[in-house]
Amino acid sequence: MSLGRIAKLNTGATIPLFGLGTWQSKPDVVKNAVKVALASGYRHIDAAWIYGNEKEVGEAIRESNIPREELFITTKLWNNSHRAEDVLPALNESLKNLGLEYVDLYLM
Repeated sequence: MSLGRIAKLNTGATIPLFGLGTWQSKPDVVKNAVKVALASGYRHIDAAWIYGNEKEVGEAIRESNIPREELFITTKLWNNSHRAEDVLPALNESLKNLGLEYVDLYLM
């Protein structure tokens, strides 16, 4: 479920049009917010390393017991990691923080 609204991308992938943003969410608050959003039907979660709460976002995702393939997870590359040699380490750090093997969208 994605609150019923999705868009089809040119790759054939789909993206839920409603998502929960986690910007400015304190780590001790964001976990519950993500859990409530997922329980309410949200399937798109927007995160970023710079928000400082990826670990808690990932914990909520895992605790939701929603199959990973039913979720669309976005995270972002921060400005201090745009050199070519810094991108992959930054992505790997976000993946580790989130406890995921992949993200669906990595904004750079």
